[in-house]
Amino acid sequence: MLFFLFFQFSVSGQNFEGTFPDDFFGIYTGTLAISSERGNQEVMMEFHLLPTEIEGKYTYTLVYGEGESKQVREYHLLEKNKEKGTYVVDENNGIVLDDKVIGNRMYALFEVNETLLTTFITFETDHLVFEIVATPKAKKRVTHADDEAKTEVISYPITTVQRAVLQKQ
Repeated sequence: MLFFLFFQFSVSGQNFEGTFPDDFFGIYTGTLAISSERGNQEVMMEFHLLPTEIEGKYTYTLVYGEGESKQVREYHLLEKNKEKGTYVVDENNGIVLDDKVIGNRMYALFEVNETLLTTFITFETDHLVFEIVATPKAKKRVTHADDEAKTEVISYPITTVQRAVLQKQ
């Protein structure tokens, strides 16, 4: 119940006056900070969100690093139901990720090789905040409430956090 109340407050607290995706088209650049159990590192990052000639289809490109280590991931963002905020990121290789947009924020939750990942992209007027948190499913903690229902709760320790504040160019 507490989670639900917190979630309701968090969502209702967003009062951004932008229309997704139209008001957020652009190229964003900056530094991605990665904190994991193996240590910390920083890499250059770009995020491109641009219209295409096809209505409801947008370029969605992630660029990591620079020079010889540069990785360009050219995806598409596809509108499923704009009014409900449902989109998918098509990685153009058979992988499709569901996304939810509420106000100026995109959310996704997916699993890769037994690792849960949650992404958040928050668009502001002149920048965006890009975040990914990850946890291996194998490290889950299972507990039960001391109530009559013995409610089971599974939690996952976050092992990796990626965060970037990218400036709109």
